[in-house]
Amino acid sequence: MRVDVFERLLTPAGRTLLDEAAAAPDTESDLALGSRLRRTQDADLVAAAIQQVRLRRKAAAKFGPDAERMYFTSDALEQATRAPVARHRAQRVRRHEIASAVDLGCGIGGDLIALARAGVAADGVDIDPLRARLAAANLAALGLPGSVIEADATGVDHAGVGIAFVDPGRRGARGRTFDPRQSSPDWDFVTTLLHGSAAAKVAPGIDHDLVPAGVEAEWVSDGGDLVEACLWGAPLATARRRATVLPAAATLTESDDPGGAATAPPGRYLYEPDDAVIRAHLVTAVAALVDGRLLDPHIAYVGSDRLVGTPFATAYEVLDELPYREKQLRATLRARDIGPLTIKKRGVDIVPERLVTRLKLRGANPATVVMTRVDGAGRAYLVRRVPPPARWA
Repeated sequence: MRVDVFERLLTPAGRTLLDEAAAAPDTESDLALGSRLRRTQDADLVAAAIQQVRLRRKAAAKFGPDAERMYFTSDALEQATRAPVARHRAQRVRRHEIASAVDLGCGIGGDLIALARAGVAADGVDIDPLRARLAAANLAALGLPGSVIEADATGVDHAGVGIAFVDPGRRGARGRTFDPRQSSPDWDFVTTLLHGSAAAKVAPGIDHDLVPAGVEAEWVSDGGDLVEACLWGAPLATARRRATVLPAAATLTESDDPGGAATAPPGRYLYEPDDAVIRAHLVTAVAALVDGRLLDPHIAYVGSDRLVGTPFATAYEVLDELPYREKQLRATLRARDIGPLTIKKRGVDIVPERLVTRLKLRGANPATVVMTRVDGAGRAYLVRRVPPPARWA
């Protein structure tokens, strides 16, 4: 979408067109809707309105009810921070009693929205003219303060601002990159920022060795999905490694980690740590929480004889140990009249979907099987998930 087309979408006529597109029945195809709307409006504006309606519906998963009033592009929506994650980060900024922020690479303004609602005076910068305009329009649409300028983040003077936030772009000429050293702004710029009051959103797969000394790395999951890591500059760091689990807003750091755990079969319960916990290298902290042990020193499963409610792991009751070899496993599952089968695996060379196909189960009972290693040897367990408390859902 061109900037001039987007500007027309913000006019009263453009908003009326958006409302008309949004009110179209679900049974009307985009082709039919476009043909009908082009009778009174030009093709570019109609295409932009229809795209916005579709993107707003898709964006509801990230932004909730706000999405109905916001503006997006497909790429910018994909890269935008989920509202609960942005809200968590903004609340942490406020806990540091920081009153002002600049978002260097603000995209469509997801973090600006969260910061403004947390009472932080936040302004945005983006080198892309359309994204800068989208962010400004989203703040206005939601009735929030803040300005946005089109500029190169590396040339913006942010002296005197309480915190500088940067979300380096991870797309280049060759597509998406997961190496922060290939991002824009470049990694040297980001690490220099982190010497001061700053925060940087990075891919959750970041190598621990790339985290600068004195900087805190916080891995964040939302609803079971590992969505990002945030690096907190040295003046704001309160730990070296942190795992934060939303919506529980629960957090673990290396201070919760005893630094080791025994290894043994699972016992009555098997715990699958949240991916944020795994990426933060805090699996042994979960083992300590549930009075448990590791199944294997190199695998992120925890066993225990106690059922302990924790947002940091999913608990499964171990119903039985099954044969690990495929032929014997098939016979055992058929004897139990198993049909729909979920296979979870770690540390073993198995493709669950292919194994399910090869097992050719036709029974009536659903089941979940965990396939893993215990002290290096392959093991299979029939398990049943223990529902989490509603407050962690």
